Amino acid sequence: MVKVGSSSLTTAAGGLDADRVDALVDVLAKVLDGDGKGDGGRDGNNKGGDGKSGDSKGGDGKSGGSKGGDGKSGGSKGGANGKEIVLVSSGAIAAGLAPLGLDRRPRDLARQQAAASVGQGLLVARYTASFARYGRRVGQVLLTTDDTSRRAHYRNATRTLDQLLAMGALPIVNENDTVATDEIRFGDNDRLAALVAHLVRADLLVLLSDVDGLYDGDPRTPGTSRIDEVRGPQDLDGVSIGSAGRSGVGTGGMVTKVEAARIATAAGVPVVLTSASRAGDALLGRHTGTYFHRTGRRSANRLLWLAHASAPRGALTLDDGAVRAVVERRTSLLPAGIAAVEGEFTAGDPVELRDTEGRPVARGLVNFDAKEIPQLIGRSTRDLARELGPAYEREVVHRDDLVVLD
Repeated sequence: MVKVGSSSLTTAAGGLDADRVDALVDVLAKVLDGDGKGDGGRDGNNKGGDGKSGDSKGGDGKSGGSKGGDGKSGGSKGGANGKEIVLVSSGAIAAGLAPLGLDRRPRDLARQQAAASVGQGLLVARYTASFARYGRRVGQVLLTTDDTSRRAHYRNATRTLDQLLAMGALPIVNENDTVATDEIRFGDNDRLAALVAHLVRADLLVLLSDVDGLYDGDPRTPGTSRIDEVRGPQDLDGVSIGSAGRSGVGTGGMVTKVEAARIATAAGVPVVLTSASRAGDALLGRHTGTYFHRTGRRSANRLLWLAHASAPRGALTLDDGAVRAVVERRTSLLPAGIAAVEGEFTAGDPVELRDTEGRPVARGLVNFDAKEIPQLIGRSTRDLARELGPAYEREVVHRDDLVVLD
């Protein structure tokens, strides 16, 4: 799984840089074709002597966090050596600036969507032509948070990505900026990449930036040094992390990359953060950039998306008993445990579950419209079914559609 940002693909003026795109494609194609070998891994997290590299076993064809022996690498199939790559690529809005006569990224959503509409076609066309030099096909996948938090949409997204990989096409993923609103946006492609890495069961997420790793301060300041490894949040205590990139064409900075690394590693996916020029080293398991060790175990469901991708459309306040039931016993939320409702939402929307102090304790997909909730508050499902019909003898949020927040 590879994510590349706008600043690594565009010119200083903000337009798409064909040479930069080609340089990235050259690296990815060579990795897929096996034109490169790992060199024994990273000190501190890889064991080169026993065939292990990047938290994976080299003896059975695995290297750099990718599975080669069973046909998996970086989350996709299709390489001559069994390796696969899924690419999350920013750059649509940046690519659309020059054709629309814009000299900088617009602040308003409408013009951002217009730029994305023009730029996405240019971006994918460039990738298509560049990968064609190696006889490879690409497929475009545009996502919004609705595509990844609702059950049916989530299954469709998973099925599409899996099928593209099975057919030998390299998926190029981006947020669907042309239709996404502020309420249903991922916000930045670093977070999108972390969530897609979970979706495709990637062995490694490589975040490419315009700097070669995470530093303990501004890398332009003398005396700062690169952090080679991060084993957990405690390793970042006291570290000053920049909030914006230097190019002005993207939405993220080092803060979003560290947050993406936190999401991915908590879901069992290790992360390498490095510069675009070092992409090949990262994918081949060589020592480069900053390596984030996995901190959690893989989850085989969409709840990671519900926790990190969905924007709540409203909130339900729970009484103390319901909080204990949801948080400690992981049960469904019943009408009897609801104390209050706020916001405007419809059945199937994500909502926040709060305790009586207003603190968020969970997030879930609600089974009723907001306007229906007041008549359900504090009542048993049996009474509701008797008065309103059998459709009301059910949970407000089912436990399968609910995730407890840390």
